[in-house]
Amino acid sequence: MDYPTDLYINGAWHKTATRFDVINPATEEVLASVASADSADADAALDAAQAAMADWAARTPRQRSEVLRRAWELMTARLEDFARLITLENGKARSDALGEATYAAEFFRWFAEEAVRADGLITHAPASGARIIVQHKPAGLAVLITPWNYPAAMGTRKIAPALAAGCAVIIKPASETPLTMLALMPLLEEAGVPPGLVNVLPSKRTGALVDHMLHDPRVRVVSFTGSTGVGRGLLKSAADQVLKPAMELGGNAPVIVFDDADMDTAIEGTMLAKMRNLGEACTAANRIYVHEDIAPEFTRRLSAAMSALRLGDGTDPSVDVGPLVNAATRDKVAAFVADAVAKGAVLECGGVVPEGKGFFYPPTVLSNVPETADCVQDEIFGPVAAIQTFTDQEDVIARANATEYGLVAYVFSGDFKRALQVCERLEYGMVGLNRGLVSDPAAPFGGTKQSGLGREGGHEGMLEFMETQYISASW
Repeated sequence: MDYPTDLYINGAWHKTATRFDVINPATEEVLASVASADSADADAALDAAQAAMADWAARTPRQRSEVLRRAWELMTARLEDFARLITLENGKARSDALGEATYAAEFFRWFAEEAVRADGLITHAPASGARIIVQHKPAGLAVLITPWNYPAAMGTRKIAPALAAGCAVIIKPASETPLTMLALMPLLEEAGVPPGLVNVLPSKRTGALVDHMLHDPRVRVVSFTGSTGVGRGLLKSAADQVLKPAMELGGNAPVIVFDDADMDTAIEGTMLAKMRNLGEACTAANRIYVHEDIAPEFTRRLSAAMSALRLGDGTDPSVDVGPLVNAATRDKVAAFVADAVAKGAVLECGGVVPEGKGFFYPPTVLSNVPETADCVQDEIFGPVAAIQTFTDQEDVIARANATEYGLVAYVFSGDFKRALQVCERLEYGMVGLNRGLVSDPAAPFGGTKQSGLGREGGHEGMLEFMETQYISASW
């Protein structure tokens, strides 16, 4: 494949003296050498974005909508190309990569439709008699910081609503996976996105680069997807300029499987929640609570399903799961498993790092996992299912909520009334009820507590890039 590797500023490609390597996690070979941006490049991107935004914000919502619609059409026609690039730099299997590319493209279609629906209101003030006029306006330049686990979708999930709202953006993709976002830029040009409206700055100096941009008075929004620790630091920087923050941070997702759950649905849903993107997702199932009456059967069937997955280079269509993104991630997952086993967990399948090149770790199931195990206190971010048991509903709700995170939870039960009652008591921004997948461009994605601020997707996703203006008038 021929893909761009330079900075994208003001609709043009810019080389830099400093570059960094992108590694194929399946082979550990250098995939590409990519330009690394510095503060001067950031200033150039901010200048371009400011100049481009004036015209873009002045366009009618329908005009912005048509550009986004065209972007969806073009990306949908090239899903295979994007899927292959995602696999090469991220490692995920072809089917998973194709699913991400499809999901990523859908954000352009959804926000093409939302661009024309930034509805305001006119009402009559009860006390004063004045008219209250409310409208939503573009918030301003937005800095978007995206993670490596979804190199296409996490970018389009931010770009599309920002453009729908009338904003210009500067994107800082993860240094492990910058190629997919760079490859998207020629497509956006073809769709009619004007020069300067979208700029991409890969860099190995992420902290300094982002901090520089967040202290530029022209920036008004920062949108970040990544770890809670990094998010806290960005919020401190954002506070200096009182920026509008959208933070999608870490998770520690519980799965609760009641004894009346349909076993096929529970296994299928848990596999999806656990193994989507090889568990490298903030929405991945992390703590699996199974009623002790069905735990033996559930564990046996989940272990069989996990063991049946074929591990290998994701470019092979017969492969189900690819490598983890880098050696550090693989080693962290291995350490979680070793810690759990040392504390009494039973290794049901997997758990052995294969020999040879690539950052592979096999699908693994642990049962009898104690509360003291590190893997139930922190995000695993890998293909390890940690099973615990429960008997009491009140107890399992308390255990599920006993974390600083509040992104997503999953509940499986045949009793719909009880299931909804449990969902309402879970301290999470999202709940999958008899489903292992909650992500949808049409739904507001986001968490509570230490899992973030704001929402992405749905109508709320566009409002993150808008400011509400109120006009008081009499006539």
